[in-house]
Amino acid sequence: MSKPAPYRLQQTLPADAPVVAVPMCVKFIDGQNYHTVGEKYLTALIEGSAVYPLSYPALGAAMPVEALLDHVDGVLFTGSPSNVAVEHYNGDPDRDDSPQDPGRDAVTLPLIRAALARDIPLFAICRGFQELNVALGGTLHTRIHELPGKLDHRGADGSYDEIYKPAHKLELEQGSSFAGILDAREITVNSVHWQAVDRLGTGLAVEGRAPDGVIEAVRVQGKRFALGVQWHPEYRCIDNADSMKLFRAFGDAVRAYAALRRGKTRPQKGAAA
Repeated sequence: MSKPAPYRLQQTLPADAPVVAVPMCVKFIDGQNYHTVGEKYLTALIEGSAVYPLSYPALGAAMPVEALLDHVDGVLFTGSPSNVAVEHYNGDPDRDDSPQDPGRDAVTLPLIRAALARDIPLFAICRGFQELNVALGGTLHTRIHELPGKLDHRGADGSYDEIYKPAHKLELEQGSSFAGILDAREITVNSVHWQAVDRLGTGLAVEGRAPDGVIEAVRVQGKRFALGVQWHPEYRCIDNADSMKLFRAFGDAVRAYAALRRGKTRPQKGAAA
């Protein structure tokens, strides 16, 4: 694939715009570990949510999650080529070539629990969606496409536009948070994942499913904004009306939390179901 053009800012944010933490992944490149995060997530936060992203290294216990949360107004959990290790949910053995990132697992799982305990706005995408389920005691299927009656959710080969092209319908629950944000009961989403929710984590409510019944949208009950999606709304976010609605809703929740935090008023937990 050709090298993408450098990112060009579409809008300028005020200096006091809220800050959203974005945990990184660990990539082994040329004999060394690098901590990375996909640019598409960072630009979606800027263009879609009007917030500043703050990347956070995947150094496990060396990085105190509570200290991070003292300084941010929301957390975005991104997708990644790697999978959540089965040891975290007592799952069946994963495929031999399953990419792993123990450094990320060591940061994101406790960070999710800590953010939810503080009722900080949280948006979880793809791997982040799976991390959210595991952090709350749920389990995963490691090869959803091999189960009877399930679609092949792994995505197409080719360019990134081909990989992230619309793949299937998503039916949203009536009266759900997603239906309200998107003003729809059905949307079309992309699909780029091997793993999927098996047993739902404690406190999660199913808000949307693929045509084969795979859970693709969830909400953490009793939280002001804690949503997870199995698809990738961050890809070309500004070109997709549904993606922009999701990132704008996240940005609105982050700004509301920031106003409380900066006003030194302790945000009330569970402000919205």
